Amino acid sequence: MKSIRLTPALARSASAIAITACLMMPGLAQAQDAAAQADATATATQDEAQGEDIVVTGIRAALDQAIAIKRNSAGVVDAISAEDIGKFPDTNLAESLQRITGVSITRANGEGSQVAVRGFSGGFNLVTLNGRQLPSTSIDTSTGNAFARGTGRSFDFQNLASEGVASLEVYKTGRANIPSGGIGASINVVTRRPLDSREDGFSGSIGAKALYDLTVEDAEGDLSKITPEVSGLINWKNPSETFGVTVFGSYQLRESTSIQSNPNYWNIVPLAAFLARDGVYTTPTTNITNAPTTPYVQIPNDSRYQFSENRRERLNGQAVVQFKPSEALEITVDGLYARNKLSDERSEQTNWFQRPFSDVTFDDNKQMQTAIILAEAKQADKGYEQQRFATDTELYSIGGNLKWNFTDALSLTFDANHSKSTTNPDNSNGSSATTISIGAPVRATHRVDFSSGFPQQSETINDCNATNGGRGGNCNNQLDIGDMGTQISRVIVSEQEARINQFGGEFAWDLGEGSRFTFGGDYVDAKMRSATSNTQQMLGDWGITDTGLVSQLAGDLVKTFCMTCKFDKYDPASTGSALVAFRGNAVDLNNIFSPYYTNSGISGRGVMPQGSADDTVGEKTWAVFGQMAWSGEIGGRRANALIGVRYEQTRVNSISLQSVPSAMRWTSDNDFNVDGGPAGDAINVKAKYDNLLPSLDFNIEVLDNVMARASFSQTLARPDYGNLFASVTAGAPNRPTALGAALPTATRQDPALLPLESDNFDVSLEWYYKPSSFVSVGFFNKNVRNFIGTQVTNGNLFGLRDPGSGAAGSRSGIALEYLRTNGIPLSDINLFAYTALLVQNNGNQAAATAQFQANYANGALGTTFYNNLAAAIDVLGNSTDPLVNFGISGPVNNREGNIHGFEVAWTHFFGQTGFGFAASYTKVDGDVNVDPYADPNVNIFALTGLGDSANLTAIYDKGGFSARVSYNWRDKYLSGTNQGGNRNPLFTDTFGTLDANISYDITPNFSLSLEAVNLTSEPFRQYARNETNLVYVQELKPRFWLGGRFRF
Repeated sequence: MKSIRLTPALARSASAIAITACLMMPGLAQAQDAAAQADATATATQDEAQGEDIVVTGIRAALDQAIAIKRNSAGVVDAISAEDIGKFPDTNLAESLQRITGVSITRANGEGSQVAVRGFSGGFNLVTLNGRQLPSTSIDTSTGNAFARGTGRSFDFQNLASEGVASLEVYKTGRANIPSGGIGASINVVTRRPLDSREDGFSGSIGAKALYDLTVEDAEGDLSKITPEVSGLINWKNPSETFGVTVFGSYQLRESTSIQSNPNYWNIVPLAAFLARDGVYTTPTTNITNAPTTPYVQIPNDSRYQFSENRRERLNGQAVVQFKPSEALEITVDGLYARNKLSDERSEQTNWFQRPFSDVTFDDNKQMQTAIILAEAKQADKGYEQQRFATDTELYSIGGNLKWNFTDALSLTFDANHSKSTTNPDNSNGSSATTISIGAPVRATHRVDFSSGFPQQSETINDCNATNGGRGGNCNNQLDIGDMGTQISRVIVSEQEARINQFGGEFAWDLGEGSRFTFGGDYVDAKMRSATSNTQQMLGDWGITDTGLVSQLAGDLVKTFCMTCKFDKYDPASTGSALVAFRGNAVDLNNIFSPYYTNSGISGRGVMPQGSADDTVGEKTWAVFGQMAWSGEIGGRRANALIGVRYEQTRVNSISLQSVPSAMRWTSDNDFNVDGGPAGDAINVKAKYDNLLPSLDFNIEVLDNVMARASFSQTLARPDYGNLFASVTAGAPNRPTALGAALPTATRQDPALLPLESDNFDVSLEWYYKPSSFVSVGFFNKNVRNFIGTQVTNGNLFGLRDPGSGAAGSRSGIALEYLRTNGIPLSDINLFAYTALLVQNNGNQAAATAQFQANYANGALGTTFYNNLAAAIDVLGNSTDPLVNFGISGPVNNREGNIHGFEVAWTHFFGQTGFGFAASYTKVDGDVNVDPYADPNVNIFALTGLGDSANLTAIYDKGGFSARVSYNWRDKYLSGTNQGGNRNPLFTDTFGTLDANISYDITPNFSLSLEAVNLTSEPFRQYARNETNLVYVQELKPRFWLGGRFRF
């Protein structure tokens, strides 16, 4: 029987590896040691292979460093390393991370933004900078959500330039000295340190790139076809290696366009309600093809296209000073600054369904049929809302680290850091989003075909006043700016601020013979504030009562163009007036029409507040940990073990300034608002929880160059900040509840939510069969408690009353009864009109009936009459109306789940040919998937972000020439569980991108490069219960960089 023994030489070597892998807290010490060990190992590998002492750079050297980190770590760790100073494999850090096994990303305007690891997305992963937690703020309007708020914990990698990064480390197993928060993984961004430089004196690099985004060819505005990206890193270290300074800076500008489609919402309608032929959806004359038989059917609200012009401007800076007066003492002070300015000028082309339909065709889905072709023949408006989104995000971090080896065996490390991130509105009017609806009341007939999964609109117009009493336009038989009027404008102000103060200390004791014990503690004080407010102003009202005013007041600000002509991948099949759209700057237009109507003297045309929210969440976490590293031999085979435990206590303090809504307002057929009211008292809720998190990593070299690993850990992930708010929000219905609308939605969060807790098991086998090559296979299993499900309950909020309920005795109830009694279709327009007439005539039903009958002919109300009525009268909920029954959704810790899967990776180089490849595949599964056809009345529980991923990269690196062609694939995954209401799931479709990178060293100090991203123009697509139910699609095109870099 062979004994377990520890040789001194091996102990020293293995202990160094264990120390490198383990020292994660305090952050800077870990980051420096990890980077230094990886560099040393990678360099040694290259030296051994080539037999001479040279510095190797390039793709292969970067892979060698990543392999060294993976091989020498105690647990499951993957990494991406810089190919040279100032040269990271990808321009975008998230796009580099997606090449790591088990890592996939989400994108904003085609750029990598946030990461998911092993099915856990966004805020389930902890991002640190040199081991320190980073605050994150983001107000994401990239899919057109003007009311977006910053509420999450997900770090947006768009904020950081890749040129200033030395490596990215992904820790997939938990450790006692890693701060908690990453149930999927902890991702450490390692920046350069001056004393790590191989060279004394000055060294560094200066690079410049020209970016060409192919989408700019579609620009309507003055966008630059070529935009700059410049960066520089300068390092200085004195000959005695006791003092060093590193300075990094970068500036990047991207201008681009985007063509999209974004149907507003898919209604889930009971079959009986759809087939009632009562004028809500159908009438006795409606032609229904392939009549549905499933219990529910899916009906879209509208079809719409959007065109955007985007601008991203990013500025980064770093500075590091290191002082090492003796071998025993090292002091580091560092700072980071990042600024990311985003703007988006967006135009819409919308056809809203007025209902009832004249023709409807259904698909053959046996579980829940979808209306794929819909037509209606009634005079209505075409919408051309203009939107402008703009935000300015700033991040800074300042920290200091002291490491003192006061004996050969004992050391102390202290670390302190203050960091802050803010995202503020950046429109010229102080808003984060401004929208203004303009339109033309000229649409005579309308048909939409969703059968291909993409809306194809066809229409006819009549822009003359004589049609059925309609307003029409300028009667020149073509759609132009003379037909345009205004509807409504909104101004939204959203801002977010996050701050982290972090302090830590660690004591390390080298026990000799390869054993090392560390213990320490840290304190993290985090605070996040998110505030939003918005106003609304009726201009020409939804009925467009001011046709011609756009041409009169803003003719020089509104441009006519063809929006649907910009689609390449999808075919809108547009003809005639569908080829015409309008475009203008929303802020400039609002600056004209808002004062015009404010001063018009028309009742109800002033700016009206629509509510506000101001939420702050504070978290204070104290932690202590202990960890033992062991290295030795078992049965004559090298082995390592790392065992530790971490105890944390977290106190939560949630404060919300609640605006109390004053009324539910019905402004037109299917348009409702919740009027804002006075600010109420601050709501303050406190909570606390504590956690004990053990961890164990073990590896053994079972055969020469074959490493087996096994790990167990308990990790946690805290809920999104938005789930911890103490406030309650109330929304409006999307049509009258009397006519079958889904319950208006509301949200009530819970500051006492517990974090998700996971028991993690990992096993893997790795074969490092020759330099720069390895094969690995790993299996993982996560048993997760305290999953946050969404619980929907029904009830009233703030005493609000429903003006469109149709309840007996209410105004809308009297209107509903009149329509039914007289056989008049139960449409949104008819119900609102009669209800508004009752309001206008102070409840006199005879007068209301007389006016209604006088303006009703040929099965429809006169358009001019209705538009003027809708502009003059709003219906507010009063005492005759029932209380609004909200569908109140809120988070709750009510679930457990299991996530499991496997990862396979293979990196191989073919001898000295320079050719190689890197490939990986991750399969993720579990009992947390969603049934897309689940009953819309039953709460959904599922994990968002769960999906498979794969990568394949072909490599050539030899003689100063390097090339890389990469394909990254992510399977479809669940993105949301209540899209628009009715508990509709939201899926993100399969996405695969082909990228390429070529670099050539003109001299040992100067190189040229050519990069390309998304060569196949892969679009981004989201849908609801099935692929026909399109929610959002964005066409994307390739981006190209031509660059040069000088190294000194």
